[in-house]
Amino acid sequence: MAVTKQVLSQADVEKASEVLAPIIRHTPLQYDPYLSQKYQANVYLKREDLQAVRSFKIRGAYYAISQATEAQRQRGVVCASAGNHAQGVAWTSHKMGIHATIFMPVTTPKQKCDQVRFFGGDNVTIKMVGDTFDECAAAANAFCEQEQQTFIAPFDDLLTMAGQGTIATEIFQDAKKQGFAVDYLCVAIGGGGLVSGVSAYTKGVSPQTKVVGVEPGSAASMAAAFAAGKPVTLDSMDTFVDGCAVATAGNLTYQTARAYVDELTQVPEGAVSQTILDLYTKQAIVAEPAGALSVGALENLKDEITGKTVVCIISGGNNDINRMQEIEERALIYAGLQHYFIFNFPQRPGALREFVSQVLGPNDDITKFEYTKKVNRGDGPVLLGILLSNRNSYPDLVKRMAAFDPHYINLMDNPMLYEMLV
Repeated sequence: MAVTKQVLSQADVEKASEVLAPIIRHTPLQYDPYLSQKYQANVYLKREDLQAVRSFKIRGAYYAISQATEAQRQRGVVCASAGNHAQGVAWTSHKMGIHATIFMPVTTPKQKCDQVRFFGGDNVTIKMVGDTFDECAAAANAFCEQEQQTFIAPFDDLLTMAGQGTIATEIFQDAKKQGFAVDYLCVAIGGGGLVSGVSAYTKGVSPQTKVVGVEPGSAASMAAAFAAGKPVTLDSMDTFVDGCAVATAGNLTYQTARAYVDELTQVPEGAVSQTILDLYTKQAIVAEPAGALSVGALENLKDEITGKTVVCIISGGNNDINRMQEIEERALIYAGLQHYFIFNFPQRPGALREFVSQVLGPNDDITKFEYTKKVNRGDGPVLLGILLSNRNSYPDLVKRMAAFDPHYINLMDNPMLYEMLV
């Protein structure tokens, strides 16, 4: 059966804006001096991390639920979400006085689960199902059909997409007030609801603006859909950027993105981590991984945005503080500074001192050392973490390591061993 082509329009987004304007917070569009200087461009940040639920997802959730009939709302609504859409549905259900059953992957950070309970109160029931969003969504749809309740899609729905697109109406209103035109608009992509809504409105009011869709390097389902000419399912993905870890882009979002998005780019997860740290240390902005994606894309675009005006949407700020150690670790590995190895150390006094003096550089540091002495053995395995002071010193370090132990194992070449041991 042929799929009917459905592409979101500027008018759809404007209709959603009329409904949401008195309900949803109009978040600021802020000039960022640090990023502007770094990239020699005029960089503005659309601060959806300052939204009522610290994410743009409240827009699509509220608008989709508002368009359901009163009877449908009273029977209850259902959603599947890695966190931010769930919070939007929870906030809306509490505000409207209806019940929502919210399915979340078991991998969802605890902070997001707690926030769903906070915003929804007694109006929500949370069900933790599946390791990925797609498994979670399948369970939510089955429950929805069984209980005859209304499913509020996180992205692949024209109403949800239109609600998310209202961000663009605010961006262009504020840009006009501040007296500038938008040359580039960088938008994160998970399932594609945000980029669909934003691009549909943008191309209606400012066709010259280049819309750049930004995906995680290891979860680029929209890029895969563009390449295949239809949504396809990724064989595997890294779920670190949990708000954008979607294995299959939506059909409706694909059609709209294909019609309006000018370019897709991918940001490695390590670069996302570095961007999170930069936003926090340089601008005091707490961004979650998906929220930092659009800013991470500036590095990819640096050669073409010089002298241009760029808007990046900080799509969410629901970052679990417990993840900061992992974020810092990923950033250091991506920067080529943090490395992990397994060596065979001679089981004799002074072996470690020998390693430090002969192998490590004068400003390098040992960040991890795990060793258990083996009885009646001349040597034993050591798990060693090394933090370099300069990534360019790595080739010389490798030569010295090979001289110390020709059979050493580089854990960065073996993700399974790295995850198990580190």
